[in-house]
Amino acid sequence: MERNFKEVWLLAAINAIAMSSVPMMMLIGSIIGSELAPQEEWGTLPIAMMVIGTALGVLPATRSMQRQGRKRALLLFVLLGICACLTLGEAMVRSSFSLFCFGAGLLGATIAALQQIRFAAMECVPLEDGPTAASIIMCAGIVAAFLGPELALAGQHLTSVDYQGSFWLGAGCLMLGGVLLLFYVPATPQQTHSASEGRSTVALLRSPTLLLAIIAGASAFMVMSFVMTATPISMYLHQGYSLTDTKWVIQSHIAAMYLPSLFTPWLFRLLNIRGLMLAGLVCYCITIVIGFVDASVIGYWGQLVMLGIGWNFLFVSGTALLPMAYEHGEQFKAQALNDTVIFSSQAIASLSAGLAISTVSWHSLLLFCLLPMGILLALLAWQHGAPRRVSRHA
Repeated sequence: MERNFKEVWLLAAINAIAMSSVPMMMLIGSIIGSELAPQEEWGTLPIAMMVIGTALGVLPATRSMQRQGRKRALLLFVLLGICACLTLGEAMVRSSFSLFCFGAGLLGATIAALQQIRFAAMECVPLEDGPTAASIIMCAGIVAAFLGPELALAGQHLTSVDYQGSFWLGAGCLMLGGVLLLFYVPATPQQTHSASEGRSTVALLRSPTLLLAIIAGASAFMVMSFVMTATPISMYLHQGYSLTDTKWVIQSHIAAMYLPSLFTPWLFRLLNIRGLMLAGLVCYCITIVIGFVDASVIGYWGQLVMLGIGWNFLFVSGTALLPMAYEHGEQFKAQALNDTVIFSSQAIASLSAGLAISTVSWHSLLLFCLLPMGILLALLAWQHGAPRRVSRHA
């Protein structure tokens, strides 16, 4: 088990470095998109394309890992990510909005594979240690939260073309992550390939536990992505705050997404999984309240920090609940279903954010978040007191 946790920490290091391209794109993707797009409301399309690429890449990524093993599949998708960053850099040279969106989509497919690292880590440890392994992987996002935006600014004037160097630096981080992957030893690769198919997708969806895990993750990403994608446009383009202030808010938000993972193993014991989901919804409510009373830089900072903490509670609890909803041999099917729904929901939210921020007020945008929050709250209320498959955690 000691060796297995070493694999978890290695995967965390890989995740920290390779995933830095995500906060980099979150900071500058919509800003660049607004400059290149023919109309302002299409400014968030590159972010939406990245999330759409993630949603479309889930099934190929999971099938590739099932057939070729996690290590080989991850290496292939890291190579795709390097090509995506180079494509984004070339789009800056050509001032091509369509090429920029295409490169963002390719990067999203890489993210779909990198998101599977959390499941690879959980496979290295017993079921009861799954939340701890997931939390370790999530903690790696703290590094990515600060590294990604710094890459964006460090590369902004690295070449004669603004931001081309940012994507070159992103490609370099993916390359370093690929080197570290060479030292990764997957858990029980032979069992992974020989596992049975298990229940059908329809049968899996009849599980209340699986349904709750999926809805928790989808709600977490929909609200987070909807608000975060619109924030750089609202702060930098509409409110006139500096890019440095905007960077600080986004960095703080992404750090808040992952810092709570240092404490989530303890929070699981204190609140249990469903209690942590409720805590996440409370954080989202606080986000909306702050947004209504304070439009300053500090106000945006408070909103985005609470948004990040709420996302962490919902996403980590949903991830921890997922393995309790499927049998041995069904993991790839359940994980693919989970991530497809989550990232499809995120894609809808990201694309809608551009239209919303250009047509309605910031207050109205925040109120839209109540819909997915209400759905999750209703599901939690519906399942309250129902028999649970694994009572020691859920």
